Amino acid sequence: MRLKGFVLAGVMALTAIAGSMSHAMAGKLEDIKDRGVIRVGVSLGGEPIGFRDAENNPAGYDVDLAKRLAEKLGVKIEYTDVSGDARVSMLLSDQLDAVIGNLSATLERAKSIDFTIPYNRAGLRVVVQKDSGIKSLDDLAGHKIVVGRGSTGESFIKRRVPDAEMVYTDNFAPDGVLLLKQRRVEAGIEDSSLVDYLAAQEDNLVTMKGLFSNDPIAIGVRKGDPEFLRWMDMFVSDYISSGDYETSYKKWWGDDANPPTLNPLW
Repeated sequence: MRLKGFVLAGVMALTAIAGSMSHAMAGKLEDIKDRGVIRVGVSLGGEPIGFRDAENNPAGYDVDLAKRLAEKLGVKIEYTDVSGDARVSMLLSDQLDAVIGNLSATLERAKSIDFTIPYNRAGLRVVVQKDSGIKSLDDLAGHKIVVGRGSTGESFIKRRVPDAEMVYTDNFAPDGVLLLKQRRVEAGIEDSSLVDYLAAQEDNLVTMKGLFSNDPIAIGVRKGDPEFLRWMDMFVSDYISSGDYETSYKKWWGDDANPPTLNPLW
């Protein structure tokens, strides 16, 4: 009887361990399916990337991609408005399953999180007051330029124009945009996708010629789950090769827009 008891206890212990290991190995993809909800970080700072519509609902290019992701997974979506460094920190703390928030895939960020293949590309561009007389990067020295805290734009200005007076904001849009509209700063730097759209809407603003980077914009996920990353890569690949990428891009930037060339290979 005692031997049978030991055997039974051993079987139960092994079963519990196996169940625990099975759950641990299931990974993020199974967690999301079991939960029935995917938690996505989006940046709702400005059109056309991400913003709130007249009914206060998330809208924009990135939001449409997040909706597509939830549809492909067959789950509901829970949005969190994130920007700057929070896009990475909330992934690391497992508060988000993915970030689709105009996130540039940089070597520095790749030390902390994983990236899918790019679903968009954008370059840094400077926007200035039309009557400011600022024509080049050198002209920014001594002038106020609004930058997003923790952004690639901040790093670029620190490196290239150290004498510029940086005005920090946690959200370039709407906060930085408002500073430009109110003429409280002479310039701003952000992704061309946002800056080009802004300059087209505001008569007093003009973009500086040239792009100062050509950054891949990708979905960010937490490290340690290669199966989830692989599935997400396949999702982005399908988005590009199906034609949905071009359709969505022209929806938000206009029928005459030329979507950046993307490689669907993963």
